[in-house]
Amino acid sequence: MLLIHCPWCGPRDEIEFKYGGEAHITRPTEPDALSDTEWADYLFMRTNAKGLHRERWVHSAGCRRWFNVARDTVTNEIFASYKMGEKPPVEGGS
Repeated sequence: MLLIHCPWCGPRDEIEFKYGGEAHITRPTEPDALSDTEWADYLFMRTNAKGLHRERWVHSAGCRRWFNVARDTVTNEIFASYKMGEKPPVEGGS
């Protein structure tokens, strides 16, 4: 089981959280101007990183806030947790 550090509540067991996909995906400013292929790329195409990966998580059984986690997908080691909008404290990864 992972021990995930919520930036607001502190360390908690993984069962209190829900995974929200890859972090730092920017929504298109004009989605109506995109082709179907471009829109599909935005919605479905994600990095399937082996190693350091930045992800979104929500503390669903706690404060209900979203935040980002830098995690190694091979070892499940968590390097950092940080609030949405903050710069990732760990370099590399997706």
